Amino acid sequence: MSFTFAELKTAVQDYTENNETTFTNQLNTFIKNAEQRIFTEVQLSIFRKNALGAFTANQKFLVFPTDFLAAFSLTVLNNSRQEFLLRKNVTFIQTVNPNGATTGTPKYYSQYDNRNLIVAPTPDQAYETELHYYFKPDSLTVQGDSGTTWLSANAPLALLYATLYEAYTFMKGEPDVLQNYQARYAEALSRLKEFGEADEVTDAYRMGLVMRQKS
Repeated sequence: MSFTFAELKTAVQDYTENNETTFTNQLNTFIKNAEQRIFTEVQLSIFRKNALGAFTANQKFLVFPTDFLAAFSLTVLNNSRQEFLLRKNVTFIQTVNPNGATTGTPKYYSQYDNRNLIVAPTPDQAYETELHYYFKPDSLTVQGDSGTTWLSANAPLALLYATLYEAYTFMKGEPDVLQNYQARYAEALSRLKEFGEADEVTDAYRMGLVMRQKS
């Protein structure tokens, strides 16, 4: 089972039995919101990539790419050595370097807002960086009616029920139907998370982050 863009729109209209113009005009929004919800709730290694950049000396912020969803790792190149920064929350960063006055090689990072990462200490020079991050892929809504995406081909039920939840919320539909869509979505998302977690373990073994037990 999989969905093209046209097939998903038709499925949503069939499930909701709604083809009113005010409703169909919002189908793209329902799908985009559903995709955003899925990518926020489960992170898959297939949607990771690297971006090379550099800090600005005495600037504690690093602007991340426009398709950024979440960080996987951040490293700095220091004296030809690649050093991994430890991910912390913003409160920790602001506590260890409250006014950004402490400078040196960054050791910690966190997502500060929807545009920047924040690091501590504040970089004392323009260190080269490598950000390994989860990205937001192109939406199904820009693929054309016959187009597909990884989600629509590999996690069609998660995408369908997340979209139906968005659509039925817009319709102010019956609570029991909405709860059913939420439950179906949660079930499909659980299977997708299991796939993602298995993939992460495989990556960890490949990278030497997890050691296999000797028999």
